[in-house]
Amino acid sequence: MTSLDDGDFRAQVDVRVRQGDLGRDGSASTIGMARWLEDARIRLRMPGFERLVATGGFGPFAILLVGQEVTRLGPAGPTGARVQVHTGIRRVGRSSFTFEQVIVAGGRRVGSGGASVVLADRSGPLQLPEELIADLTELQLPDTGSPAPARPGPERLQRGHYSYWAPLRSRIGDVDSNQHVNFNALATWYDEAVAAFTAHTAGTGGAVPPDLPPWSYRIQYLGEVTYPGDYEIGLTVQADTESAHYELGVFRDGACLGVADAVGPVAG
Repeated sequence: MTSLDDGDFRAQVDVRVRQGDLGRDGSASTIGMARWLEDARIRLRMPGFERLVATGGFGPFAILLVGQEVTRLGPAGPTGARVQVHTGIRRVGRSSFTFEQVIVAGGRRVGSGGASVVLADRSGPLQLPEELIADLTELQLPDTGSPAPARPGPERLQRGHYSYWAPLRSRIGDVDSNQHVNFNALATWYDEAVAAFTAHTAGTGGAVPPDLPPWSYRIQYLGEVTYPGDYEIGLTVQADTESAHYELGVFRDGACLGVADAVGPVAG
């Protein structure tokens, strides 16, 4: 596989670091970087597709995120600093497309990630119109031979796969314009489950747990998480001397509505 240069990405936007993007170590958290990637995707212009929608040639539709990835490669901040997010298109299918992105600060890459998106109506996924495919093709990245992310195995959808459980309740502030819990809000749930597990294993009780948040997430969304609702995050972990590898799933009763794979530090 070949790697991409920053110049391979056709779209770049500046993002200002906000206080809420910072983690406990004073630099941008992995979840904060996921928000930057989302910001850059929202600001990306698709002129042909936008004209089609404005003239009533396509719709109504919803934009659904079916998966996202984010990796924190280095520190970024402080509040008020500027970072640049570079965005390109990795894959274009009949009803979905995939972004690939990098975050640059001070001339170095501090993060990377991407997202897979589907356009859908109440009947399900919609075929991408030619106008959108043309816009996406303008942003397409060189082929690096990177494989598509694998779908979760059937064991990941079963409660018996997970050894630790963290209860969570959806909040009205988590709900977005699609009337379900926003995908980035869901990412914070996984972060909370890892923190709860860390506190449990460290025996901190009510004290603040060790600062060991994951530096990477690969998340797949399988069903709607709604408000109001009580949910559980299942977690199982394998650790070595270098890192902890988490497998997580969000459940409501017996139904698995999403899974995540995360990698983070181990306690020193």
